[in-house]
Amino acid sequence: MSASLPVVIMGAGPVGLAAAAHVHTRGLTPLVLEAGERVGAGMRRWAHVRMFSPWRFNIDARSAELLTAQGWSAPDPAHFPTGGEMVEQYLEPLAATPALKSSVHLDARVVAVTRLRRDRMKNSQRDTAPFVVRYIERGEEREVLAEAVIDASGTIFSPNPLGAAGIPALGEQEARGQIAYGIPDVLGVERTRYAGQRTLVVGSGHSAFNVLIDLARLHRDVGSGEIHWALRRTSLREALGGGENDQLEERGRLGLRVAKLIEDGSVTIHTDTHLDRIERRSDGLVAWSNGVALPAVDEMIGATGFRPDLSMLDEVRLDLDAGTQSPSALAPLIDPNLHSCGSVRPHGAIELAHPDANFYVVGMKSYGRAPTFLLLTGYEQVRSVVAAVAGDWEAARRVELVLPVTGVCTTQIAEGDSPVAASGCCGGPAPAAVDACCVADADAKAAGQAGCGCGTQRAARLQRSCHQAEGGSVAPQRVAD
Repeated sequence: MSASLPVVIMGAGPVGLAAAAHVHTRGLTPLVLEAGERVGAGMRRWAHVRMFSPWRFNIDARSAELLTAQGWSAPDPAHFPTGGEMVEQYLEPLAATPALKSSVHLDARVVAVTRLRRDRMKNSQRDTAPFVVRYIERGEEREVLAEAVIDASGTIFSPNPLGAAGIPALGEQEARGQIAYGIPDVLGVERTRYAGQRTLVVGSGHSAFNVLIDLARLHRDVGSGEIHWALRRTSLREALGGGENDQLEERGRLGLRVAKLIEDGSVTIHTDTHLDRIERRSDGLVAWSNGVALPAVDEMIGATGFRPDLSMLDEVRLDLDAGTQSPSALAPLIDPNLHSCGSVRPHGAIELAHPDANFYVVGMKSYGRAPTFLLLTGYEQVRSVVAAVAGDWEAARRVELVLPVTGVCTTQIAEGDSPVAASGCCGGPAPAAVDACCVADADAKAAGQAGCGCGTQRAARLQRSCHQAEGGSVAPQRVAD
């Protein structure tokens, strides 16, 4: 490391500020470039949403040390904060600490990262050339040289479209005035927009659950309104999470609450829906799937996930998985096509490395298009990455985190929409002495099948990590000190 050059960190969210705290603790110089006008700009987009992880899972250890030194008192570790509470009680005080205050630049959007005098084609002395980070700060174009770059800019500003093929459905752009993406504040600032309206929610993840629950409450308050829920699954099997078996209790409850809404008729379900066209008619917006029209609605909400914005990294040599757009070494651990469980074993600099040395993507953006990211995972990522940047590879390789069992792939609503008791992630750990990564995998093999999906050739490397992530045989590991 050259002590004269900073470590540039893109994004002043929880993972970006944690990276800055670790950089500072290592005796290096952090420079945080935040595109928003305030820290936590992405998290402020869902300030009204209560997180499904309590405070004890949301605070980085190094960041807590900096805060405590300034007289900060940690919130109740068992309390489940909203996004707004995270910003007000944690991110703003952290950014204001003497260690980080002068390092955080707001309204500073990174537009390009490259190597000094070397485009992506140049090989000569590439790894020793510093990075050039170009950014626009308060309207002025600037550049800074950096010894390392950590991209923690997130994905919240790059939502996936409603179209099932990865591009906007025909007519989606024209209907944008009646489409919201993410989790709009339907009980707060957006109340008037959705009260008594017919709304179509598209998506099957936890963001969709939050939207459905909020809309149902709003319609109860005003006494009118319709909720339609479109998801690509052919049934609700595995859609509603691990329920009471989810160690993140609030997340498990989301699925249970949505199941109740389905039971009492508050939500109309449209399964096997792959939106390809949106039509504006006199009676409202009509979404089409496979030649079939859904009921007309007044508003649509896309809770279809997010994707990374890689445009500013065009001159950086990246090693990305073709499907997830995450680092290739990380992809098999998080690819939902192979790994149906929400837990991912802790990982760091090794899995996040790219061909350009000292460049890392961390946080939600490191997952590419894959879902179910936990802040604890991001904190472990930056602990390891910053250790690697500082040359401490012993610490970079060390695992200092135990993640909770998530249970997000269990069946909460079986065929026929009847609630069933959850039994642990993928049915729980596989029986002893059985060559399977979970109960579902063991049952499938016992029935003469190849397995439930974790046993494919590409997923073979997952068998041990999947079993560990589901709580079957997690060895005691030291939490970040």
